Amino acid sequence: MLKWHRVAAVDLLGAWSAFVNVSERGSFTEGAAATRVPQSVASRRIAALEKHLGERLFDRSSRRATLTQFGRDMLPSAKRLIRLAEAMEHEAERAKLSPLRLAVPDICTVHDLARLDAQARRNGIYLDFHAAGPAERAELVRSREVRAALTAVPPGDATWSVRLGLAGAGNPLAETIYVETLRAGRAAQASRRSRIWIQPEDDVPHIRDHMFRIRDAVGLQPAQVAVSTTLTAATAEVLGSTDLLLSSLRQAEELGLHWRPIGEIDLVRGFEVSAAVGDDAERVRTRLWPAIARCLGAHDRNGATP
Repeated sequence: MLKWHRVAAVDLLGAWSAFVNVSERGSFTEGAAATRVPQSVASRRIAALEKHLGERLFDRSSRRATLTQFGRDMLPSAKRLIRLAEAMEHEAERAKLSPLRLAVPDICTVHDLARLDAQARRNGIYLDFHAAGPAERAELVRSREVRAALTAVPPGDATWSVRLGLAGAGNPLAETIYVETLRAGRAAQASRRSRIWIQPEDDVPHIRDHMFRIRDAVGLQPAQVAVSTTLTAATAEVLGSTDLLLSSLRQAEELGLHWRPIGEIDLVRGFEVSAAVGDDAERVRTRLWPAIARCLGAHDRNGATP
């Protein structure tokens, strides 16, 4: 059996390619040109290949590149090897162009997703987005309906973090909003108790349950902290009342709302890449970190928001 690992100095594929091209053209000069290497390189590769095989491939006594009997015997296998290598390169190019279906939060804007897509293409990754809520994203990657997903995780497990606060239609004078100020009787005219709306993206235990515990601790009514069916519905409630939306600063700005941090707690959305194949998760995480941070409205590596 041939011990290919001993041929450390030989580019085997390049050597066989030079061998096939020289044999087909009957000339080292023309064969080297077809292989796109200098003649000296083609000659050196073939000589090293002959040394490794222990037999001459070409008859050096002729002025033309004439195959020996051994060379003629090896030519069909060499051609099959080159065809296979070319086919593999073609498949590799196709694989790189094959879209990576990525489940993303449905709060991401078209503009931000387009910028993420453009950044991915510059890094050789072609994305196919599927917008969904947090529970659906996790299920999509578990069922392998998508190759990867930006899943909601507790802040301690997150690659991207997004600080949350409360946003309303009116501009509050205070720099911080305390949930306890929504307790009945605190407002001058409390004919309708103000509510805090939790949007679907934040309907996850590490955010929703914290808000419910604060609600109970400060004495709010159960209905004063509620989960909305959609972000649109929650925003509509806020725009027409003194209600507040649990949101990121960037979301609030996009919706035309006034945002303040929460006095009782520092709530954070956490995101991580989950994938059926670990390599997909690592590619997305390392190559697209800034573009995903911008898409999520997350803090960058220096703590600033894109």
